[in-house]
Amino acid sequence: MKTRQIIWVLMALLAAMPASAKKKQQKPLGDREYWCQQAYKMAQSVLENMAKGELQQNMLTEFSPSFDNRNRKVVYMETFGRLMAGIAPWLAAPAVSSEGGEYAQVQQLRQWALASYKNAVDPESPDYLCWGVSGQNLVDAAYIAESFVRGYDALWVPLDTLTKQRYIHEFKRLRTIEPPYTNWLLFSALIESFIAKAEGLKEYDDFRVMMTIRKVEEWYVGDGWYADGPDFAFDYYSSYVFHAMYLETLQNMIDAHASTRIEYQKYYDRALKRAQKFAIILERFISPEGTFPVVGRSTPYRLAAMQPLALMAWYDKLPQDLSRGQVRAALTQVMHRMYDEQDNYNAGGFLTIGFCGHQPETADWYTNNGSLYMTSLSLMPLGLPADHPFWTCEAEPWTQVKAWGGQPFPKDHRWADDIQTRDRW
Repeated sequence: MKTRQIIWVLMALLAAMPASAKKKQQKPLGDREYWCQQAYKMAQSVLENMAKGELQQNMLTEFSPSFDNRNRKVVYMETFGRLMAGIAPWLAAPAVSSEGGEYAQVQQLRQWALASYKNAVDPESPDYLCWGVSGQNLVDAAYIAESFVRGYDALWVPLDTLTKQRYIHEFKRLRTIEPPYTNWLLFSALIESFIAKAEGLKEYDDFRVMMTIRKVEEWYVGDGWYADGPDFAFDYYSSYVFHAMYLETLQNMIDAHASTRIEYQKYYDRALKRAQKFAIILERFISPEGTFPVVGRSTPYRLAAMQPLALMAWYDKLPQDLSRGQVRAALTQVMHRMYDEQDNYNAGGFLTIGFCGHQPETADWYTNNGSLYMTSLSLMPLGLPADHPFWTCEAEPWTQVKAWGGQPFPKDHRWADDIQTRDRW
């Protein structure tokens, strides 16, 4: 058979091949390319619609079967704030190249995001968010503020003066909301510390920051864990809120050059060590198959459970027991296990309620499908440039792969909270 005939036969066979088989024939994506694919898929439906003022018109929403009587418009603020908190580092990352698919993705998402930020506080926009209609708004305003913290130069600085003024106005209006005596204190503190950084020390509420810092210190129970208020709960709220927002509150106060009774740098250094210890715990939770324990409330937040591990990777502050290669490999495997085969999106391209797929029964009374965009918090290492060693180093087996594969692995141990007692740093 002639060469040309062989080529045509092969082309015909390829055309007749089932789609699933073709997918198997495709070259596998690199880790960063795969992460970018997941981030873009998660963000596109939200930001493309909101940039045009059409999110509230077009979003296919879903609410917990036991959802309470709060204003259901909170779903849009939850969607936008939580998504942006997760992808802000990526949209603010230094560009290595002005070519390629990732560059185009980031440029498009950043353009949509800036337009969405403007619509979120414009009373004339159909996508003006429901600021102040529910206590829930305090939570998601904090995630919007957190997105500004994580992408300050790329997402806050470019906003026009009026839009910035509107945000500060809306943030201050939320002072009328009394937070529960739990992790919610950090939502107030994060917002106020951002105001201190962006607008100056005369503009923020010092008491809300100081009281929160004191309480978070009281609620630290050791070895990387925080209690959610006076009582300890074995769940992932140390991941969802405590470690990240506490570090960011302290860093905002350092950036604002605040002078109070709190030694912010000392507190920050101690909080960082706690987050590093918790990152070790989270990495050890990841099984050889890429699963992790499903415990506590708010499980539909999915990979938000891994936020401190992702945060330490983005900060480039992983503890010495965790190599970049094993952390990237572990998180990538969890993403494959969670996203590749399960039905995590509805027909409109928005996340569905569930942990690994559509599982409405996992919802708590406060859960809607906007809540689920917390899973984007695991994507923060995309804030590292593509040529950073986190992305270029070889993938390595993570702790449970080593342990269950008969390989040497480091022992775990308690970390004392006194920084001076550790010589490992």
